[in-house]
Amino acid sequence: MKSYSESYKAAGVDVTAGYESVRLMKKDVERTKIPGCISGIGGFGGLFQPDLTGYKEPILVSGTDGVGTKLKIAMLLNRHDTIGIDCVAMCVNDIICCGAKPLFFLDYIAIGKNYPEKVAQIVKGVADGCVAAGCALVGGETAEHPGMMAEDEYDIAGYSTGIVDKSKIIDNNTIKEGDAVVGIASSGVHSNGFSLVRKVFNINDRNLTSFVPELGKSLGDTLLTPTRIYVKPVLELISKLPVKGISHITGGGFYENIPRMLPEGISAKIDKNSFDVPPIFALIQKEGNISEHDMFNTFNMGIGMAVVVDKENAEKAVEILGQNGERAFVIGETVKSDEGVIFA
Repeated sequence: MKSYSESYKAAGVDVTAGYESVRLMKKDVERTKIPGCISGIGGFGGLFQPDLTGYKEPILVSGTDGVGTKLKIAMLLNRHDTIGIDCVAMCVNDIICCGAKPLFFLDYIAIGKNYPEKVAQIVKGVADGCVAAGCALVGGETAEHPGMMAEDEYDIAGYSTGIVDKSKIIDNNTIKEGDAVVGIASSGVHSNGFSLVRKVFNINDRNLTSFVPELGKSLGDTLLTPTRIYVKPVLELISKLPVKGISHITGGGFYENIPRMLPEGISAKIDKNSFDVPPIFALIQKEGNISEHDMFNTFNMGIGMAVVVDKENAEKAVEILGQNGERAFVIGETVKSDEGVIFA
């Protein structure tokens, strides 16, 4: 007998919509397959067989995250095909910080009402992110939550597992005074600080589609720009020269995230004039009357990831990242201090 429940549908959950969502997303999930995938979507667990060739002591590294209230922008604009990229980025950019290569990804979508085409668009973004990160989308879950969420609302979270040889884990043990801090450019606000962004711009009443001269496009287009995925360029950098520390600049900005890659007694002295700050941050600061400290304590300010290398390798690191499609800058150096971050 075909799976169908009239009673459950009357309660707000249409199981047939879930089946249609799976059917529509299959082509995008298929795009993410890499060696090691041994199952398709639809099972109770995603199966993956890692190739351990060349690993002496393989260590699995896992990360999980969501997109946060940036989702409100997607809902207001009814554009859902990039938000999945953000979800992938927030997970894989974290696990790359210890040198791990992402292997696979799973997503969880909670939605007020399952509109299959909408869910398929969200998953398309997830698949795009997985392709960019070089990992496989091996499974996920879409849960209809009538009564818990409005019909047009949803939330998405993700989970990724990667692998690194124990001897190649990037920690802060070799960071010393006088090392260089190299910053990799962000694509904009990424997926952090959107509660403040929404408050500053009064998003619910704002025209998100009108052209904004200082941004060169609409506010909506600017804010929905997906979080940049740094996996492949950073892995390439790691393969070419010694990387001593990596920090993903997410919620908490410079002040919270850069110290996470530094040993006790060492701080990062950052030159604020050494990198380009995207115009969206100037607009946020101006309209919200926000202090410079709070801007650097909330947003990435144009640097999505920072790495520490020997001073003599700094320009080479910038060059390697540039060859792999990233704009990078030498943004500072490490100094003896307990302040965490010092701006010059």
